[in-house]
Amino acid sequence: MLQSVSSSVARVGEPASPGIRRALSHIERHFTEALYLDDLAALAGLSVCRFVTVFRRQVGLTPHRFVCRERVRYARGLLVDGVPAAQAALEAGFFDQSHLSRHFKSVYGMTPGRYLRELVQSPPMRAGRIGYPARTAFSPVSSSRPA
Repeated sequence: MLQSVSSSVARVGEPASPGIRRALSHIERHFTEALYLDDLAALAGLSVCRFVTVFRRQVGLTPHRFVCRERVRYARGLLVDGVPAAQAALEAGFFDQSHLSRHFKSVYGMTPGRYLRELVQSPPMRAGRIGYPARTAFSPVSSSRPA
């Protein structure tokens, strides 16, 4: 369900240094837990201020925003699977449901409830059939030939 955190680095021009890759790997394994800048900076072998600057330059987001986005993506998967919003928020590492809602809206532009309502209302799109209505189910035609 969760894509690799390291793949997010490829979107930014500068390749991730080994220290930032270590921090990203740690975030990938522990994003639902409390993460501290001191620990991440130590993993990268940088001071806290330098870590934030280098992380933002190489990843494209500050460490805090990056962790919040990973938590929101994880919570979105839980919500789609039918987990109640309050429980999804806690499992994803947010303080409460409103904390999740605030960050969810900043990432997806809508609240989790609206996202789920729109997900239910929109018909599933098939790969390769963008913009075309779904075909009706195949119904075999009875033939007069013997089988």
